[in-house]
Amino acid sequence: MKYDGFLARVRERGEYSDQDEAADVTNAVLEVLAQRISPGEVKDLASQLPGPLGQVLEHATPQQAQSFGIEEFYRRVAERTNARPRTAQWDASAVLTTVADAVTGGELNQIISQLPSSYAVLFGKADLAD
Repeated sequence: MKYDGFLARVRERGEYSDQDEAADVTNAVLEVLAQRISPGEVKDLASQLPGPLGQVLEHATPQQAQSFGIEEFYRRVAERTNARPRTAQWDASAVLTTVADAVTGGELNQIISQLPSSYAVLFGKADLAD
């Protein structure tokens, strides 16, 4: 999937006003995701996303994954987007369902395997949630 196509899909799913808003939300969600999964997995994910998104992931990668739950994930996204956590949940879903469409099934499974089951719904995989 190309960068513009990725953002167009996020924009449609998130009902954002323009590509810039979709890009800002996408960057925020990917930055938080990069903190939550292992650095090796961030690198693998970055290799499957369009160039600018891969760069966002690589710049946000910590030395090691941090452990935090879904509510903290929303809080961190909300902090980056100046939104409420409920809005951040909507934003995360718009971005991460698009990530799920853009990467291979194996890569998606690797990402989801590093997260608590409560995250699965964000990727459009509610059947994997508890």
